[in-house]
Amino acid sequence: MDREFGDPRLAALYDPLDPDRGDLDPYLRMAQEFGAGRVLDIGCGTGVFALLLAGRGTEVVGVDPARASLDIARAKPGADRVRWLCGDATALPPLRVDMATMTANVAQAIADPGEWRATLRGAHGALRPGGHLVFETRDPARRAWEHWNRAATHAVTEVTGVGPVESWVELTALEGPLVSFRWTYVFRATGEVLTSDSTLRFRERGEVEADLLATGYAVADVRDAPDRPGRELVFVARRER
Repeated sequence: MDREFGDPRLAALYDPLDPDRGDLDPYLRMAQEFGAGRVLDIGCGTGVFALLLAGRGTEVVGVDPARASLDIARAKPGADRVRWLCGDATALPPLRVDMATMTANVAQAIADPGEWRATLRGAHGALRPGGHLVFETRDPARRAWEHWNRAATHAVTEVTGVGPVESWVELTALEGPLVSFRWTYVFRATGEVLTSDSTLRFRERGEVEADLLATGYAVADVRDAPDRPGRELVFVARRER
């Protein structure tokens, strides 16, 4: 688990450092498009998407392995309308949902091929027949990691109750489809410096489609991400059996 999600000090920065969640709008529209009254939000983090859905009357289950992130989600207004689970999609309780989602980096953060296929199976088991799994992944051809450096990402954000926080990301390793990087956070009020290391897997479209087909899905659509046109692929997979 990445430290930024499991460390309470860093989990508390997640929302203030990324306040614009317009990337979630397409998922909200797809929930409406597919008539999804019950949604499983895999890797729900601090609960932003789950709470947006719940506010629209959707029955939501949010699952995440990072307890610190879930603690933040559970403390938000309206959190009692969501069922929160600490864990991952490989070991879910019995569920029957209309749509399962993996927003933002969730799908790519499951870098191990075995864990990835187990996640797809877990989501498949939670979906009703005909239900949809929706997730995004960056197009490897766009080489997003080339912009992961201090010069391009450095920022200072005023965080309520914490003070100014300096942050930036730097690439640490590139090994085939695996891209590793480190976030650095400087709490200017105290001088404390924390870091969080992450690895994402950049899957080719054909690899993703093959994994979906092998797990019992049909690839219903592959869409562009409206907030990152030409840079991400949004997969819409339907449970066939």
